[in-house]
Amino acid sequence: MSILLTGGAGYIGSHTAAVLADAGQTVVLYDSLRNSSAEAIRRLHAITRRPPVFVEGDIRHTGRLARVLQEHGVEAVIHMAGLKTVAESISEPIDYYHTNVQGTLSLLDAMDSLSIHRLVFSSSATVYGEPAYLPIDEEHPLRATNPYGRTKLHIEDMLLDLARSNPRWSIACLRYFNPAGAHESGLIGESPRGVPTNLMPHIAEVAAGSLSRLTVFGGDYDTPDGTGIRDFIHVMDLAEGHLAALDFLSANTGWHAFNLGTGRGYSVLEMIAAFTAASGRPIPYRFQPRRPGDVAVCYADPGKAERLLGWKAWRSLEAMCASTWRWRSGGHAEDASGVRAWA
Repeated sequence: MSILLTGGAGYIGSHTAAVLADAGQTVVLYDSLRNSSAEAIRRLHAITRRPPVFVEGDIRHTGRLARVLQEHGVEAVIHMAGLKTVAESISEPIDYYHTNVQGTLSLLDAMDSLSIHRLVFSSSATVYGEPAYLPIDEEHPLRATNPYGRTKLHIEDMLLDLARSNPRWSIACLRYFNPAGAHESGLIGESPRGVPTNLMPHIAEVAAGSLSRLTVFGGDYDTPDGTGIRDFIHVMDLAEGHLAALDFLSANTGWHAFNLGTGRGYSVLEMIAAFTAASGRPIPYRFQPRRPGDVAVCYADPGKAERLLGWKAWRSLEAMCASTWRWRSGGHAEDASGVRAWA
């Protein structure tokens, strides 16, 4: 099957491309390279031993998307392209709605024009907002609290309306929790531009010496060690979830939402300790007051994905840390100065 992967040069996209290629699927990567690098494409070639099909383009360009879908005989789409930083979305909401929501409408127009109706959408646990109960299942109230989360929620609503209007559509919304880790080869991993906003790459930069210390926001939560607890999932488990969702959609129409998480949480201090053990490097840190909007504890109930997709996250926190350090210490990541350090 030929699959279009929007945002395919990004962190999760490149790992998903590797999993799909390993499963014998034909993958077409479509990416604007706004927050990614063409180097990931070259590294995917080394991992899969065949050159990936890559098209540089913006998802808001409907005509270009339609041409790519037609030229490559695409039968299904995994849609990951979009902007994803919460703080940036607060300061630049128009950009986020323009790229994420309008971009998705453009993609749907292109797909519908060619009668392509199988779609896996990269959603987010941010659609749930502050947890009303734990663990969070797919029936939890949806109440995103920032523009980034609201773009994901708006897109989910659009896709639900679309599936209700036309029974030919098969749509899976995958609500990610906190991806971490890297490919076991050490060739691809998370490489944010500038100072990382996610916890794991930030810890890795401190271990590598690019940052002097980690800032821990809040040490007075009602948790065992006082720091916030989150559900971290290995990026390779997450990538395998997309393959499972595609298989599910081949036999099921309609709209479906699935949590992709592990079902347990780790505190910030547990993450620091695990990365210290994996890297053999000290991770200096300091406490700062809590950030507005942060919650004490958040973790998934992934039972629905296990029941219906036959998927379960199995890689450990130690594997997440070890693979991240292999990626970072191999000189393939971008250091905190914003300079890419590809080997």
